[in-house]
Amino acid sequence: MLGPRTTRSGAGGGAGSHPGTGTGTGRAPRTAGEAAAAVGTVLAEHLHTRLRDARRVDAVFAEEVATRVAGFVLNGGKRRRTAFVWCGWLAAGGTGDPRTPLRIGAALELLQACALVHDDVMDESPVRRGAPAVHADFARTHREARMRGSAASYSATAAVLAGDLALAWADDLLTETAVASPYGLQLHQEWQAMRGEMVAGQYLDMRAQATGASDLAQATKIATLKSALYTVERPLALGAVLAGADARTADGLRTAGRCAGLAFQLRDDLLGAFGDPAVTGKPADEDLRARKLTSLLAVALRLAADAGDTEALAVLGPEGAAPGGATVDRMREALERTGARAVVEKEIAALAESSLRHFAACGADDSARSEFAALVDRTVGTGPARNGEGA
Repeated sequence: MLGPRTTRSGAGGGAGSHPGTGTGTGRAPRTAGEAAAAVGTVLAEHLHTRLRDARRVDAVFAEEVATRVAGFVLNGGKRRRTAFVWCGWLAAGGTGDPRTPLRIGAALELLQACALVHDDVMDESPVRRGAPAVHADFARTHREARMRGSAASYSATAAVLAGDLALAWADDLLTETAVASPYGLQLHQEWQAMRGEMVAGQYLDMRAQATGASDLAQATKIATLKSALYTVERPLALGAVLAGADARTADGLRTAGRCAGLAFQLRDDLLGAFGDPAVTGKPADEDLRARKLTSLLAVALRLAADAGDTEALAVLGPEGAAPGGATVDRMREALERTGARAVVEKEIAALAESSLRHFAACGADDSARSEFAALVDRTVGTGPARNGEGA
């Protein structure tokens, strides 16, 4: 993450961009990819205002917290949630001001920032997007300024506050957009449900790790709540609601989104075990070292039990040795040997195919279907070579 002084100029620079469309070219986006790129301008404009407000409150708060949040949001991320909002909007007709779905996408990007900052604190992850995580950057500031007390405690608390600020800014932007929309109540209901699902999924994830859970159904539920819903299903639904979709279309898009969202989380599980950190921007062994309950781990344990593979059960189970480097290597070998990796790859392909079928059944035109298919492929991939598509 860039330091506070650098990110201030990055956040403020958006104020002079093309306010009419946010594309940087003076025209509205035509594709999901263009929408994902254009949301950066909308974010920059919103963050420029929020930073101005923060400076009025307190200069230190603005410099050390608000500017860090703005920098984190603007300097990274694939903007896939914005792209799914755009696909949902197109599938439901896509009429009206194209800037409105971009504002919904920008709110989702701020919500994602909150989730990532908090997640890194909970997981004690030092790296995010190839740079120090927000809490790690706060710890650096604590040390360099020779502050009193524990750098670890200070940095964790400051990062929680930074994540809270990103959430507040996300809520502000969603509310402003909903108030101006004839579908404001429905937009708020989708947003409200999504926030609760995220918290529930995060808690269940933490609890499963603490209890040593290994049940596949539980892993799937966590993946659905923590990732699938707010990564794909809810963004699609928000876009559809914004375009005035009827209940049948909205429900079909939710189903398509849930399938694609689960495929995305399964891909992320694989990247968490086998991905290249130079490409994903995060360590490749964190999930294994923590023995986090993922579908990949749950499938491997089930297959090992069915095959009587006691070695795999020992190394993958919650009673195994503390996962140092050698143990992590053995865990990867067990994931391969049991066939779990291949099973998960097959499930990703099946879920992606199901997602495309449900999307097509909603009555979307050829252009929207093509956009969605390309986006699903970029998000979940079809094979292990897709090392760069993690969160």
